[in-house]
Amino acid sequence: MSRSLSSVLALLLFGTCLFVAAGCANYRLGTGGQPSYRTLYVEPVANKTLLPQAQAIVSTRLREAFARDGRVSLVNSATDADATLTVVITEFHREIAAVREGDTGLARKFNETLGTTCTLREGRNGKVIFENRPISAMREVFTDSGQLQSEYQTIPLLAETLSAKVAHAALDVW
Repeated sequence: MSRSLSSVLALLLFGTCLFVAAGCANYRLGTGGQPSYRTLYVEPVANKTLLPQAQAIVSTRLREAFARDGRVSLVNSATDADATLTVVITEFHREIAAVREGDTGLARKFNETLGTTCTLREGRNGKVIFENRPISAMREVFTDSGQLQSEYQTIPLLAETLSAKVAHAALDVW
């Protein structure tokens, strides 16, 4: 009797493993959804802040984020694209997050925020996918090596974080 019980348990375990393996056979990483467009034109980023170097850095990081993702192909003109992305940098500010131990009038750490509004339109019919969507990113900046140098090193990181969020908003289908 115990031998037949162990055979039943072995058969049950085998069936469970087969069921789990069949369920995982078609699993894919990512959202699984495809955007309604295959080609994308990313307009040069416009800048309405007093941070002049952000425009070129954000433009470059945006294109890198879309190229790295691979779900859409980037094109060089709006006429060749199925969709067009417009990004405007609308906000840059810093807030004191920590002060120096020896002099509370001097900041040791800032929280810097870079904010944008983004519009995504389909090129063929002009259908708006989203319009003036606010997307922002925040990074901490430590001023131990000087505020200017610290900010200079943080802007590319801030642009990369922001670009990943913009790509996520434009590509992920819910």
